Amino acid sequence: MYAIIVSGGKQIKVSEGDVIKVEKLDVETGASVTFDEVLAVSDDGKLSVADAVKSAQVTGTVLEQGKDKKVIVFRYKPKSGYRKKNGHRQPFTRVKIEKISL
Repeated sequence: MYAIIVSGGKQIKVSEGDVIKVEKLDVETGASVTFDEVLAVSDDGKLSVADAVKSAQVTGTVLEQGKDKKVIVFRYKPKSGYRKKNGHRQPFTRVKIEKISL
């Protein structure tokens, strides 16, 4: 059984027991989180979409809050001496999927 959920503007395929990394959620570590925006659910080879999954929910537990590796943003214009260097670390939340319910 798997489901396709939306979190942080991204669509993610999840199964029970999966550990996923999503955009930062304002939830404490160890707390439960529910994803209500479910696009599709597959159970025993049958795929349910649209109105059939309006009441579906995916529940998980927050394992950690953290930051990704640093991404270097370097802007450069030749012959003018323009150079600008920035770093960015995207915050994330790691979630373990506990239950997929229809």
